[in-house]
Amino acid sequence: MNKTVGLILIVIGAILLIWTGFTYTKKEKIVDAGPIQISADREKTVNWPPYAGGIILVAGIVVLVTSKNK
Repeated sequence: MNKTVGLILIVIGAILLIWTGFTYTKKEKIVDAGPIQISADREKTVNWPPYAGGIILVAGIVVLVTSKNK
C-alpha cells in the first residue's frame, strides 16, 4: 500500500513541477437591470509555487524508499 501512495505522490509532484498553474474562463454578470443583462467572460488563473511540487515529489520518494525497507 505504501508503494502505491509513494508512486502517486511522485507522479503528482512531477506534474506540479512541470505544470505550475492553469487558467479558466468564468462568465460574470456586469449589469442586471430587469430585461437587460450584460455579462462578460473573465479569465481566472490558479497558480502554485514550483517548490510545492518538489516537496510532494520528495515526500513520495521518501515513502517509496521506506516502504521497501519493511
